[in-house]
Parts: sequence; structure tokens; C-alpha cells
Amino acid sequence: MTMVSQEPSRVVEEKRRWSSEFLVRDMWASLAIAVIWISVLFDAIYGPDIVTRSAGRDFSTVPSAVAVALFAFLATWVVAKYGYSRERKE
Repeated sequence: MTMVSQEPSRVVEEKRRWSSEFLVRDMWASLAIAVIWISVLFDAIYGPDIVTRSAGRDFSTVPSAVAVALFAFLATWVVAKYGYSRERKE
């Protein structure tokens, strides 16, 4: 009786699918943007006003959500630029 020797099994590295990486990056970027704007919403509802007084009795109030929304816009811009970019770093 003769035995046939088998070749050693080759270890093949599993390639990451571009579709799964694409979906994961998009999901986290979308979640981050949603959290940014939900925080603006909560600040608009529960946040204080910015009150400025002049030398006289005049004063003006601005909701603090206006300032928070400015920074949320900038943060959304940065997250979208890097979260949805198509270039890959290997």
C-alpha cells in the first residue's frame, strides 16, 4: 500500500473587502455627524442664552445654539471630508 504525500496547506491572507470597509467608514462618519447635530438640538432646547448688556439699560439675547451650530458646522465639514473620502492609506 502506498501513501501519497500532500502538499502543505498554503496560508492565504484574507483580503478585506472594499465594500465592508466602505460601509464601516460611512457608518461611523454618519453617526458622528448625527451626534454633533443632536447636541446642537439639545443645546437649543435646554441651553442658556448669551446675554450682552451695553452701557445703558439696553441688552440683547442670542440663543447659545447659534454659537454651537457654527462649531457644529465646522466639525461636520471636517468629519465629512475625512469620513467620506475615497483615498486609502496602506
